[in-house]
Amino acid sequence: MQYKTVLTTCPYCGCGCNFYLEVLDGEIKGVIPCKSGAVNQGKLCIKGWNAHEFVQSPKRLKVPLIKKNGEFVESTWDEALDLVASRLKEIKEKNGPDSIAFLSSAKVTNEENYIIQKFVRAGIGTNNVDHCARL
Repeated sequence: MQYKTVLTTCPYCGCGCNFYLEVLDGEIKGVIPCKSGAVNQGKLCIKGWNAHEFVQSPKRLKVPLIKKNGEFVESTWDEALDLVASRLKEIKEKNGPDSIAFLSSAKVTNEENYIIQKFVRAGIGTNNVDHCARL
């Protein structure tokens, strides 16, 4: 049996709370608040206490799904990304960039959220971007 703790930052909001993931035989079992964390000083909100649960969820998607004939079917990443790119281009050309909106996730890093909003504003040409965990 191998046990270790891994220091990380909570993925749920922009505060930057630190905690340790408890890892037993390669599987995340829980979290321990980081007492020396400058932001949270050993405390966590309810989201932080449960931040590890989605990582190993059996409901978590591991491959892209595309709807074909009313059913979701597994696809390759290339096929899924090509479909998304072509549909976004088609919608933007037909209805303009403000007909597209993006909602980002609290389960990605702040850096990934920055990239998403940069893509939306610079790539798509709209300010229609929001985040589910904004403070």
